[in-house]
Amino acid sequence: MSFFEKRNGMGFDPVTPICMLSLIAIGIFSIHSAQNYHMDTQWRSQIIWATLGILLYLGMAFMDYKLFLKNAHWIYFFSIALLLCIFTPIGWRRFGATRWLKVGGIVVQPSEIAKLGTLVMGASILARSKIGKLKDSLKAIGSVLFAFGVPVILTVLQPDLGSSLPFLPIAFALLFVSEVPNKFFISILSVLLLLGSLVAWDAYAYHLFLDRHQLNPQTSIGQFEKISLLPIKDYQRNRIISFVAPDVVDPQGVGISWNLRQSLIAVGSGGMAGKGQGKGTQAKLGYLPQSVATNDFIFSVIAEEYGFIGGMCVLLIYAIMMASGLRIACMARDCFGLLLAVGISVLLLIHVCVNVGMTLGIMPITGIPLPFISYGGSFMVICCLLLGIIQSIYRFRSEY
Repeated sequence: MSFFEKRNGMGFDPVTPICMLSLIAIGIFSIHSAQNYHMDTQWRSQIIWATLGILLYLGMAFMDYKLFLKNAHWIYFFSIALLLCIFTPIGWRRFGATRWLKVGGIVVQPSEIAKLGTLVMGASILARSKIGKLKDSLKAIGSVLFAFGVPVILTVLQPDLGSSLPFLPIAFALLFVSEVPNKFFISILSVLLLLGSLVAWDAYAYHLFLDRHQLNPQTSIGQFEKISLLPIKDYQRNRIISFVAPDVVDPQGVGISWNLRQSLIAVGSGGMAGKGQGKGTQAKLGYLPQSVATNDFIFSVIAEEYGFIGGMCVLLIYAIMMASGLRIACMARDCFGLLLAVGISVLLLIHVCVNVGMTLGIMPITGIPLPFISYGGSFMVICCLLLGIIQSIYRFRSEY
């Protein structure tokens, strides 16, 4: 009997690790290509983080995921405690936001850990709750929304609007799988439409404010947010306007819309088959800044060097990985395993859709990394750990 076959309820699914290793390899090569001639160290660091992530993946794969159910509260409180540490002296401010913890030479992004902790907590609540009519389900729904709302608020306060985006879709996915009545989702959709309208009106008011006072949106950051009722930073308003009307906020294309324009040039110049490994120029020559080329806009590097075919192959690997995650969710031995697998698949889906969408100009720029490919230690380790949980759900899919 093969190692990959089921043995007494145990087994090893080969699909997710193959996809994971393929994406990690693509990421390391792409990070190496994206670095300019004066900076050639990030790809080496990525190998170290990937190695640690793979070891954690294997450790989690051979561990019963039910341990997360038993310790859900502790995992959640630990992740919230890390988010609170952002506002202490060990919080590290960079690029205008305090999103990292720095102790010695170790840098950690707590929001990535919070995604795992909150997902486990939400799945734990719903697995222990009885879902029926909307009135009977309000306690469970309220508990889940509160559990997800706390890290969202703490992440937005950093400020890091991009990292806060995946939380709510994960919460709604868990509630949907738990068969919460449709009335709840209709109500939430109405609230989201209202909030979207408020944000759109705020962005329009911001544009009028700049026009009336003849201010430059790039040099007047911080002025409108003092009088606005919405807790949105001016640089976030600039991102919204640069997506809707880039010629308004950056008519010359040398300011906030620079990264997007260079990304589109990189994607377009790749053509059908790309320029070849290491032959891309947008990132290597610095047109696509090094601060974003290896993480937020790494897909642009892939599209330039491997073309449309290479980009579609990467998306196909992601699709196979997520489909495998949903397949394993259907095989889970209990509701907790089902919710975990669905939540992890949705989390990866959100990251891929938003990241690739913003490099192509069809989504606002939010700073969400690409799983297993973007440079970053915290995100790489957490992604590997998440897939390790899915593997554990597969291996322990039967009681024994």
